[in-house]
Amino acid sequence: MKLDLTRFIAAAALFSSAALAIPAVATAADISGAGATFPYPIYAKWADAYHKETGVGLNYQSIGSGGGIKQIKADTVTFGASDAPLKPADLDAAGLAQFPTVMGGVVPVVNLEGVKPGDIVLDGKTLADIFQGKIAKWNDPAIQSHNPSVKLPDQAIVVVHRSDGSGTSFIFTTYLSQMSDDWKSKVGAATAVEWPVGIGAKGNEGVAGNVTQTSGGIGYVEYAYAKQNNMTFTKLVNKENKAVSPTAEAFQAAAKNADWSSVPGFGLMLTNEPGAESWPISGATFILIHKQPKDPAAVAEALKFFDWAYKNGDDMANELAYVPLPDDLVTLVKKSWAEITADGKPVYAGM
Repeated sequence: MKLDLTRFIAAAALFSSAALAIPAVATAADISGAGATFPYPIYAKWADAYHKETGVGLNYQSIGSGGGIKQIKADTVTFGASDAPLKPADLDAAGLAQFPTVMGGVVPVVNLEGVKPGDIVLDGKTLADIFQGKIAKWNDPAIQSHNPSVKLPDQAIVVVHRSDGSGTSFIFTTYLSQMSDDWKSKVGAATAVEWPVGIGAKGNEGVAGNVTQTSGGIGYVEYAYAKQNNMTFTKLVNKENKAVSPTAEAFQAAAKNADWSSVPGFGLMLTNEPGAESWPISGATFILIHKQPKDPAAVAEALKFFDWAYKNGDDMANELAYVPLPDDLVTLVKKSWAEITADGKPVYAGM
């Protein structure tokens, strides 16, 4: 399967959710998962390579983090996927293990005639004011002050946001809450919020498609969607007051000082991290699996897939501008799999 997100976004206009199925006819050995759209591009790429090597397919429903959490709690899939890490108490209550797969960045994307990727600089406060509807025109002085050499149009801003429960939204609204006290008090940070203004769209693919089709539009997507579709991203002013572009190096810089072992389930947020090169809206994406699964063989097959991805998938991740996990974090993740058991024994002993 060739990964073609332009075609995928067009298809998303016709279907309410996207599913990755490799092969087309599922077999008993195939792995089932559902959730975050943030990692869909890399899961698709890994799944294609893994199927060619092993014959085992991945049936992954790209339905948003909220849907993934619901499906794993209902035990209708082998694993759930979320960009919003569950808190330790929530993991314990649901009997779930949680671990990250890759890191990436959420980026603002715009559709303005004559404006190329990286031409426009925004800071967090201005971005929050745009998504609150306080700034309604592209030539507003607050935007123009960051872009003195850019001719901004006297054009209405059309905000596009997620309509579904979304880990991408959780990362984005967490950042806006850090940048704006008004946003924090009136809107807050969650997988789903009451958006003050704008058009709702389902999934990263839906937001990307709407912004692409809407003159004057602004939205937020995982960087792979922006990169694969040549979308116009903005630069952002980070914690060190430096205007930075979204790159793998900038995402790595944000994760540089993360202490992953400090939080059960590795649930760290990487927004507004220090460092002159850091992209300020970075984060990991996570897998959720029952600690005592009803189908240990299926869970073992899923862990085998992720083990393979850790060992063989870094170059593929880099191609799509995701950040592979550091080796020491991978070691911690694999050790954590010992808590996923059946009859008192780990369901997966490693390759």
